[in-house]
Amino acid sequence: MIPGPAKIHIQRVSKAFAVDGRQAPALVDIELEVAEREFLCILGPSGCGKSTLLNIVAGFVQPTGGTVLVDGQPIAGPGADRGVVFQEYVLFPWLTVAGNVEFGLALKGVPSAERRRTVTRYLDLVGLGGHAAKFPVQLSGGMKQRVAIARALANSPAIILMDEPFGALDAQTREVLQDELSRIQRVEHKTIVFVTHSIREAVYLADRVVVMTSAPGRIKQVFPIKLPEIRDRFAPDFTQYESEITRVVKEEVAKVHE
Repeated sequence: MIPGPAKIHIQRVSKAFAVDGRQAPALVDIELEVAEREFLCILGPSGCGKSTLLNIVAGFVQPTGGTVLVDGQPIAGPGADRGVVFQEYVLFPWLTVAGNVEFGLALKGVPSAERRRTVTRYLDLVGLGGHAAKFPVQLSGGMKQRVAIARALANSPAIILMDEPFGALDAQTREVLQDELSRIQRVEHKTIVFVTHSIREAVYLADRVVVMTSAPGRIKQVFPIKLPEIRDRFAPDFTQYESEITRVVKEEVAKVHE
């Protein structure tokens, strides 16, 4: 998939937090464009500001300096154009699977017949078509995360922001969900910004991988991933990307322990 023109433009974004009466920098001068329909993964050591950057793009956190533009317009807060999927499933336990997926649509006043069609479409897309009447307590972790993805997609955002969405899953389930997300992206063609600690996950999913420095977070290197859309985790080219990115990430992890 060839990404389109810039969808997100992060312009010299910095963020500092008050810690013990002083300002501690978390991000410094982040300059990055994300193309329309691009799948961008962000990697870096723990505490480098990956999630902070994602939350700034989501509109949950305001930067100390700089601006984030979406379609050329500065963002002022959360918006329907950006769907967010967290590591925690954040499902409403009192609602069914279908109820969780249609929740945002109901808030927007979408007619019930259209809501049902949308719920059916996205539950089928994530492989949960037969589970609409179940409650979250009846689902596995992987199924809950599929519901969270379906809910984000159902609201038709142009951008999906994902903060380590598979981080709490076992290795086998994680790979299955990676396969599913790759397949969904080939159908939906969203602009996705995906934070992860897993280098292999990033190489498997991304059009580009951004590696951040140890705190305070800066952009260290950007890797275009020139692999087929349907990827083989054991192919030599895949392993080469994984090796190159691992070397760069390890340089920053080592700095944390100096």
